Amino acid sequence: MAQLALFGGQKVREKPFPPHPVIGEEEKRAVMEVLESGKLSTFIAQPGEHFLGGEKIRQFEQEFASYHDVKYAVAFNSATAALHAAVTACGVKAGEEVIVPPYTFTSTATCALMHNAIPVFVDIKPDIFCLDPAKIEPAVTPRTRAIIPVHLFGHPADMDEIMAIAQKHNLKVIEDSAQAPGALYKGKPTGTIGDCGVFSFQETKNIMTGEGGMLITNDDEIAEIASMIRNHGEVVLASQSQRTYRSDILGWGYRMTEMEAALGIAQFRKLDRLNNQRIELANYLAEKLATIDGLIPPVVYPFARHVYYVFPIKYSQDRVGISRNTFVKALVAEGIPFGAGYVRPLYLNPIYHEKKPFVYNYFGQDISYDKGLCPVTERLYEKELMLTMVCRPPATVADMDDVVTAIKKIIENKDELAEAGQ
Repeated sequence: MAQLALFGGQKVREKPFPPHPVIGEEEKRAVMEVLESGKLSTFIAQPGEHFLGGEKIRQFEQEFASYHDVKYAVAFNSATAALHAAVTACGVKAGEEVIVPPYTFTSTATCALMHNAIPVFVDIKPDIFCLDPAKIEPAVTPRTRAIIPVHLFGHPADMDEIMAIAQKHNLKVIEDSAQAPGALYKGKPTGTIGDCGVFSFQETKNIMTGEGGMLITNDDEIAEIASMIRNHGEVVLASQSQRTYRSDILGWGYRMTEMEAALGIAQFRKLDRLNNQRIELANYLAEKLATIDGLIPPVVYPFARHVYYVFPIKYSQDRVGISRNTFVKALVAEGIPFGAGYVRPLYLNPIYHEKKPFVYNYFGQDISYDKGLCPVTERLYEKELMLTMVCRPPATVADMDDVVTAIKKIIENKDELAEAGQ
């Protein structure tokens, strides 16, 4: 058996995995075209324009809306900003509650706090890591106003069940599709099933603009309010003949730039091709790992298209014989980038314990964020889940083979790891 790199042996992989994101000549030309034009923001209205953004921003919005077959797409400088706008546009008021999963990026929950609303955490399913519909309805109270399901890691949440609960209780549904652009749920693109959907273009995402986000919807009012929120609350109705400084609502500077939009257009036109490459790599890796006892590759429901922002693996310490954290530490030493557990369950972060006027002082609600609130999430975080982002272009099947080789090497040497107390 080859000696583990953790104990001084040769690494399975010395060179880093191929860099991401994939940037080609199309992206470079698009950005240079904007720079040469000198029109970098263009939210400063020109005669005949309506303060809705520049040519590239509106083109990006139009192509994004067309792809998703929705009426509106509104560009933002981040998905966090778009989520905040969505909560506001959906009519959530201060002191009201928004149901969210605890296993997601922080802004899925803090978008409620940003609007003085209260995030209520509901546990996730242990197979696809998305909100568990069976646990949503018991969390609904008279103060609940919205649900934010997250299509985590690229797999769609159970939208039929979630929509049924929302309709029963007259709740808005904001789909957080930041990690799932191009994913499908029963043939429908994620982001198109709820009242609105939000996407991220941060540079690690399936497509990127560096930073950026998009809100899509078929709801006229949500689209109008979202457009106002990103522009400091200023009125942006297309019926106006000139810009107005009249502010009807509180808004922020959440605008995308022309350079980001130009980059987004070039990237977006590659979305399906890039996603198909992710799927091919993930399917290959999943097939190889399925033969290894103690590792469970991603579950994909038969009606879903998983686009693999992240490749998650469920790990069984009992079957492998060493702890998940030890396994991941050994993998990283072999030159294979893996993470243990994804993010800490959000409700365990200090903001929900050390400074919580939004819960106790300001609104006086008896909301608990104690450990044990979401046991499935906590178990995944502490013991069972490990993640990698290598299943993305321009990586190749040969790169996936290195992942498999390293995993098998560690399992062959697991007794040595156990004896060393790692």
